[in-house]
Amino acid sequence: MTLSPGQLRALSWLGLAGAAAVVLWLLAPVLTPFLVGAILAYALHPLVERLVARRVPRVIAVMLVEVAVILMLLALLLLIVPVLSKELPLLKAQIPALAEKLNATLSPWLAQLGIHVALDVAGIKAFVVKYLGANVEEGLAALLSSARIGGSFVLALLGNAVLIPVVLFYLLMDWPRLVERVQALVPPRLRPAVLGFLQECDSLLGQYLRGQLLVMLVLAVYYAVALQLAGFDLALPVGVFTGLAIFIPYIGFGLGCALALLAGVLQFASLYGVVVVAVVYGLGQLVESFYLTPRLVGERIGLNPLAVIFALLAFGHLLGFVGVLVALPLSAVALVALQRLRAAYMASRLYGS
Repeated sequence: MTLSPGQLRALSWLGLAGAAAVVLWLLAPVLTPFLVGAILAYALHPLVERLVARRVPRVIAVMLVEVAVILMLLALLLLIVPVLSKELPLLKAQIPALAEKLNATLSPWLAQLGIHVALDVAGIKAFVVKYLGANVEEGLAALLSSARIGGSFVLALLGNAVLIPVVLFYLLMDWPRLVERVQALVPPRLRPAVLGFLQECDSLLGQYLRGQLLVMLVLAVYYAVALQLAGFDLALPVGVFTGLAIFIPYIGFGLGCALALLAGVLQFASLYGVVVVAVVYGLGQLVESFYLTPRLVGERIGLNPLAVIFALLAFGHLLGFVGVLVALPLSAVALVALQRLRAAYMASRLYGS
């Protein structure tokens, strides 16, 4: 069987795409900081271009934008400080008492149902003494050791914290030249179609970022107001942190929920705090997953709500945490490609025959 030149070209492109996918999969741990830097550069380069258009030197514009982003991330992290500084001392004192109270309440009730379970109060006290001692640094070291994360995790974390800003700086500095080089790689006869496709993808991705910012803002207000109405002293920092951290799917919500649960248990010393957190965060997760993200993000990029949920699950399964981050942007690009393929098919002779 002899293949036509067009079929050979198609197979060549498929082979290159497959090889690239295998290389990306094998180098995923190494490429993570570069991928994060590239995503941040794509999102931030319009701000740099606006400053440059106002005759700000490019290096100064890049430094201003990058410093602003770093300060925003630090401010987000510092929202946790009031929670930890206020609650950790209370946590050490109250966890053993809460464990004894819970054991005295639940054990008789479970015994009536034929379930004989008792909390190891002594073990809980030993855990508290070990991990929540007077020295926070020793507690963190013990926690890292017990989790068997080791020094490699800390080094990788510090390395990424240094590498990502460096990658972002150089990408923002060279962004116009990088775009020109990529465009130059496209054959002249294909440039109108390819550049039109990229411009449409760029428009959709911009709408995605705006939609994601709206989701974060709505959830930050919701969690802060809901926790305040429930009487939480730390409603504002915990609620705002949870809403903004939603940008990191699952992990952001989990951290916010853990902080709220910690604040509720220690403030109220009863099941009231647990119930409130369960209701507020359960309702917030349902609204975010089934209404806010599909409506404010999915509709902006033309994705059906079911397609949004499927994309998050599929990319998360295939690529892990990075896949969850890029699920909707990549789905938007795939949607543009499918729309163009459909239009080409509808205009082809094959459809008209």
